[in-house]
Amino acid sequence: MYERDMKEKGIPFDTFVQEFKDVDRAVLDGETEGFVKVHVRKGTDRILGATIVAPHAGDMISELTLAIVGKLGLRTIADTIHPYPTQAEAIKKIADTYNRTRLKPWIKGLFKKWLVLTR
Repeated sequence: MYERDMKEKGIPFDTFVQEFKDVDRAVLDGETEGFVKVHVRKGTDRILGATIVAPHAGDMISELTLAIVGKLGLRTIADTIHPYPTQAEAIKKIADTYNRTRLKPWIKGLFKKWLVLTR
């Protein structure tokens, strides 16, 4: 789905964007123009739509297509080992960004206390 489709249907959603200028392999290859954009149903990791604009978009879109068709969310992508450095790291970075949104302030506080105690 595109943003306009979700808006027309009244589906609440969040959008995550990763630009290739911040992806190590894209920088090494000199291909820093472009982005990956993923839309998820608000409050979930369920992928509703995705767009990749980049020289190797055709090689990368299948991971997101599989996730949509297989009803796998961004959490599953975040838990999947991705080779490094590859341009598909942009997808992994989006999934990691989603995971960081799940950390509520009180959980962050617990982690901080735990880290202090374990050092």
